[in-house]
Amino acid sequence: MIALVMRSAAAARFASLSTDFGGSVRSPAIRTALGVALCALLALFATAAVEIIARDGLADVREFLISPARPGMTTVVMLTVLMLSLDAALGRQLISALIVLPLVFVPAIVSNQKQHYLTDPLYPSDVLFGRQIMELLPVMVRDRPWTAVAMVVGIALSAGAIVILWRFAWRNFPKLSRTSRLRHLCVGLPVIATFGSLMDYSQYSFIRDRLQVVPMMWDQKENYRSNGFILAFIFNIPMADVAAPAGFGTQALDAIPGRNYGYLSGPREKPDVIMLMSESFWDPTRLKTLSLSPDPMPTIRAEQSGHVFSPEFGGMTANVEFEALTGFSNAFLPYGSIPYQQYIRRDVPSLATFFRGEGYAARSLHPFSGWFWNRNEVYKDFGFEQFRSEETMPPMEKRGIFASDESLMKEIMREADGIDRPFFFFGVTLQGHGPYEPNRYVHNTVDIKSNLNDADRATLATYTQGIKEADDSLKMLMNWAEKRDRETIIVLWGDHLPPLGNVYMATGYMPDQVATRKASVSVMKQEHETPLVIWSNKKGSKKDVGTISPSLLPYHLLKFAGFEHPYYTGFLGRVQKKYSVIDRYQLIARDNTPSPDWVLKPKNLDPLVRDYRYLQHDIMFGKAQTLGRFFPQHAWLYAQGT
Repeated sequence: MIALVMRSAAAARFASLSTDFGGSVRSPAIRTALGVALCALLALFATAAVEIIARDGLADVREFLISPARPGMTTVVMLTVLMLSLDAALGRQLISALIVLPLVFVPAIVSNQKQHYLTDPLYPSDVLFGRQIMELLPVMVRDRPWTAVAMVVGIALSAGAIVILWRFAWRNFPKLSRTSRLRHLCVGLPVIATFGSLMDYSQYSFIRDRLQVVPMMWDQKENYRSNGFILAFIFNIPMADVAAPAGFGTQALDAIPGRNYGYLSGPREKPDVIMLMSESFWDPTRLKTLSLSPDPMPTIRAEQSGHVFSPEFGGMTANVEFEALTGFSNAFLPYGSIPYQQYIRRDVPSLATFFRGEGYAARSLHPFSGWFWNRNEVYKDFGFEQFRSEETMPPMEKRGIFASDESLMKEIMREADGIDRPFFFFGVTLQGHGPYEPNRYVHNTVDIKSNLNDADRATLATYTQGIKEADDSLKMLMNWAEKRDRETIIVLWGDHLPPLGNVYMATGYMPDQVATRKASVSVMKQEHETPLVIWSNKKGSKKDVGTISPSLLPYHLLKFAGFEHPYYTGFLGRVQKKYSVIDRYQLIARDNTPSPDWVLKPKNLDPLVRDYRYLQHDIMFGKAQTLGRFFPQHAWLYAQGT
């Protein structure tokens, strides 16, 4: 941010230079050309600096700017026209620099920091959960206190300097004549409108193609690398408008044979169901260059059913939750989108409405603020009768600033003991949330033998102790369930790998702090698999599930519980027979055969995957024409007004 102020000061020196030249050059044409040249230089500087910041170095920046196959110069021209138009609107030469530079530098800096914790760059939709970030600031500050201090001081100094520079600029930057202002606006506004029309990535544009601007919404990392931070960020602004897939319509939906996907039936004795998504739960013994003693997760290792292939890394919990509760897939949505924040705006079928249609009580529990990830509203739209959040739960024992898994399990047991009819509980734990600051626990009971430095060892020690306590909490819940007369099914999985930072690189587990998005099946599984347990107090554990997408969890849960359903066991049953992982980068078949970049080949798309996408789009964005055939309980509850 301080550097930003220095750059703004440089703009003032440019303006002074322009004034000096303006006094000695009488020709209006030359003065205009000089102003355009100065704006172009500032635009070039801004484009280059933004790319260096966003890419965290000089890699590929030179090629981006000079290659005729890349839109670097297109970005420079766009910023130049924008600055000239703003100057004309405000009546001062180069005053636009004090608006444009912060607007492009600040998001680039935030994107740089985001990529230190998560895989993805900054998206416009990230502003929707700014409040979530503010809630997590205390633990982030505790993890990197001096960085936090530097940021606060830098922001304060930069804000003050910008105010001072603005006052200076307004008084000292050269004024533009009325004729010059009109000329700039007459040329600039149509050009800006043209650029704006090119930003609709869903429509082909001949001009955009000639400018070497190629939106790559299926691969956002490549989108940002190839098109640059500024253009890629702009492309993502209309992300909430999801276009219908090719061929979608009433005829295509009617052609999906609902009668062939199973009928509605269930067991004579309905089991209770507890579904638990464990925050950042992963097996740290996979780090092969170190040893942990004792095993931090003996219960889960003994009862493990398989793995969940998380579509996320280090965060974005809500996207994993969306798949597990609905049986829908993020692979069919724009990359970087967050359904909970952007798309769940009406009643959507879920496991909650399925179980309620079977006479169950359906409740969700999460020991954090109810507004986080918009859960207060989303759980209503999913059909949960009640959501117990931090605001409505009794005080909970903490680990650091987060509620402990043990206290959440005790609350689940307390609520279950007070219900006579069958129940479906969905719980999201919190204790395992990062960052993993030292001394979160009074005693770390797992010994780590490794060559890690002190900081990395402290991070891993905090995380591993959390895994041990999560495992102990599940054991406590299982012991309680074993004493119950009614069958009780417990499903637990980790939402994503933890953000362990440098630990992954120091142990050789991954080449970077975050997981890759595109790689071989073995590498993708290594960087995206989390443990999965499907267990019953009457039948024990379901084994040999393999590695599955979260969207296939409803199939395995309902089959294990003895239910049949047109969508959850019927349609998803057909999907799981052929594919174990439905990811936007590759489909992985049951025999581990990958189909990479399948989204780029719509004409060759498997009809089963096509129908999957059609069903999801119809329910989420269309007229819900398939609701009655594939989600009868939801349709019935909706008709009853409940």
